[in-house]
Formats: sequence, structure tokens, C-alpha cells
Amino acid sequence: METQMQNMFLVQYTFCSIQNAEEDRVTECCSREKKMQNNQTLEHAELMKLVDPPSSRYATYIATIGTAFVLGFVNFSAAAAGHGVCRSVVEPEGYSCSEHKVTTKDGYILGMQRLASKSGGRSRKPVLLQHGLFMDGMTWFLLPPGQSLAFLLGDNGYDVWITHGRGSKYSRGHVSYDLDDRAYWDWSWDELAALDLPATVDYIYNQTKQKMHYVGHSQGNLIALAAVSKGHLVNKLTSVTLLCPIAYMHHMSSLLMRGSIDLFFAEGFYWLKIKEFDPNGGPAQKFLEKMCKLQFVDCNNLMTALSGKNCCLKPSAMDSFMENEPQPTSTKNLLHLSQMVRRGTIAMYDYDNEDQNVKRYGQPTPPVYDITQIPKDLPLYLTYGSTDAITSAKDVQILLRSLKDHMGDKLVSQFIDNYAHADYVMADNAREKVYEPLLGFLKLYN
Repeated sequence: METQMQNMFLVQYTFCSIQNAEEDRVTECCSREKKMQNNQTLEHAELMKLVDPPSSRYATYIATIGTAFVLGFVNFSAAAAGHGVCRSVVEPEGYSCSEHKVTTKDGYILGMQRLASKSGGRSRKPVLLQHGLFMDGMTWFLLPPGQSLAFLLGDNGYDVWITHGRGSKYSRGHVSYDLDDRAYWDWSWDELAALDLPATVDYIYNQTKQKMHYVGHSQGNLIALAAVSKGHLVNKLTSVTLLCPIAYMHHMSSLLMRGSIDLFFAEGFYWLKIKEFDPNGGPAQKFLEKMCKLQFVDCNNLMTALSGKNCCLKPSAMDSFMENEPQPTSTKNLLHLSQMVRRGTIAMYDYDNEDQNVKRYGQPTPPVYDITQIPKDLPLYLTYGSTDAITSAKDVQILLRSLKDHMGDKLVSQFIDNYAHADYVMADNAREKVYEPLLGFLKLYN
């Protein structure tokens, strides 16, 4: 009861303080938020009064640096100008590259790039690189060519495929919906696991006629674990590598993210009928500005507040990161992730309505993803860091216990001291600490 009261107070405080209003407006606002807790319907016009587009540069700074810094991606200036990843980022470094489009069963049109080695020789196994939340495929180019995983794989003769999740810059098309249609944003990571990932894997398999290695970062691991736990894609994957594996999330300690979840951040946007969560949009920026004024969030060190203490990020990597903005996701996806953090489970999206769950799943509660059902002979490589506040070491241990019956020679676990979430794609020593051991693992199954 005490926790519920605390959460209600936090919800009231946050949504009421989003707008600098007089005392009677705050009282009215808090009354509305009490109704939200009782799951009563609120008029859209009423709720929209709670969120005003920000005008201050501070809010923009918070949203761009705070949200983008750890979970976002960098789109180098030429790519942002519309030249495409191959032309702007890959080909200038001397690598061959081709652009591809994949259409999912539910109509989303996803962009992909195919990168080959400079030598032009016959490539070996395909490798699929899958980014995380608020990111896209440019994640794999944050580091320079001699250190970037995408380029290193190409240098080692791999046939590298880079994906961009639905709704991000290079995957915003749909056969029927426009971006402004609410139906376009009616998805969570369930659909990424059930529809996007199979579409990309099938496309690569049809193009190459080979099974592939899979490498994911953050949420990119969650969708892979969910898919293979249901027996999907297993016959087309040679191995699965999990960088900062997101699976169980109950012990996530990120102050900024945990605070947002405790404040029912995603629920608020969902009730406001804001289906697309754009980190650079007015409501998100206003919320982040208020979050950074809370005593327990130190926005003078946003990287640590978001992801934990990263050890080895050079200013050049940060500058590249900050050249562009983070990518949007669906509010429903954030709500789904919030459910996972609160409940400590890996389950499908909960509609919080038994009738809707029955209509969707045939049962009153959402089905769980049973990690113990991952094929025990599928080679897995997990790597996680001691200071990662998003991928908690405690949660990774729960994941490893779920895999306790996995074949011993098919499960490799790497623990890196003083490494956090962003280090895996931005650290200047990621090649030595992460990528070279990973390349050694991949070679075992070529």
C-alpha cells in the first residue's frame, strides 16, 4: 500500500508539474491524475493540457543528450542529409555496400545494408547486426573503421547485414499506413520478435543461402531470445551473440529510466493517446526536463544517470553521437518494457484487461516467453559489464540460471569489469575487450 501511495504521488507530481500552473490548476491536474489511477477514461483535450511543448533550450539539451546519449544513435551528417548509409558512411571507407528493403507480414518496410570486405573476395558466413531501443543501424558505426564492429567483421571476411527497426529513419515506410496514423505505432517488441526479425532473417537467408550469425545489442537481444524461445528462426541461425543482454529487467538500476517507470511515464503518454514516442518531441522533452530537476537524478552526469558509469568513451565518439538525434519508438513498446521491469518477467504485452488479453492471446493473462525452451545446442555468447545500470548483472544471472541446462560447450559468458551499456558500442577499447573475443567465438562455428 505504501508503494502504491508513493507511486501515485510521483505520478501526480510529474504530470502536474509538467506545466507551470497556478495552485488551483495544480489541484485540478492532480484530480485528473487520480482518475488515471482508477483507469477511468479522460478526454484527450483535458489530458493534453498537462503537457505543453517546451520552449527552453534546456529541455532540448536534456532530451538530445540525455535520451540519445545512451539509447539513441548517431546519424552522421551526410546520412542525415538523405544520402543513405552505404553512400555516406560505408563506401567512403573503401568497403562495398548495397541498400536493401524488406517488407514485414504486417506491412512495415525496413531498410537494411549489406557490407562486404575491402578485398572484394568471397565473403564467409553472413552476420546480422541488430541494434537496441531508440537506436538504428548507425549504432555499429559510432566507432572509427579500425574499431567499429561492422567494419571489423567485414575485414574478417564476413557478409555483414545491418538492420534498422520499424519507425526509425531508414525504416519509416508502410504499405498502407502513414506515419501520422495511430495504427502505424500500434506495436511493441512482441512484433519486432514475431515479425521484423523473421522478415530480415528470411531475406538474408534467401539472398545468401546460408545460416547466419546474429549479434544484438540491448533490446536487440530481447527480440532474439523471445523468437528462439518459441522455436522460430533456429534452423537459420548459426549462433546468437548478446551484447548487454536485455531479458529479465527487474533489477535495472538506471536512475533516470527507473524513475520514469516509477512515475508511470509510458502510461501517461499512452493515456494521452500519443502513440509515437519521439525523444525530441515537446511532451517528451518537457517530461525529461522535470525528471532532471528531481533530487535523485543528477543531470550533470546524464550518461551515468541513464546507463551506469561507462569506462572508456572518447570525446570523438560522443561528438559523433551528438551530431544527430535519437530515433522514435512506439509508446506501447515503452509501456511493454515498463511492465517487464515492474514484474520481473518476460511476457507478451499485457493489455491490463482480461477481455482484451483473451481476444488477443486466448487467455486472461499474456503468455510468457520461456527461456528454458531455447534449443540447448544453439551456440550463445553473452557479455555484460559490472557497472551497467540497464543490463543489471543480477538480471543476467537470472538469465544464465534459465540457461543452466544449455550444452556447456555452446554457452559462453563474458563479464567485463567497469563496463556499462554504451561501452559496448562506443568504448575506445571495445575492439580489445569485446569484439576480438567475439570474433574468436564466431570462428568456432564458421
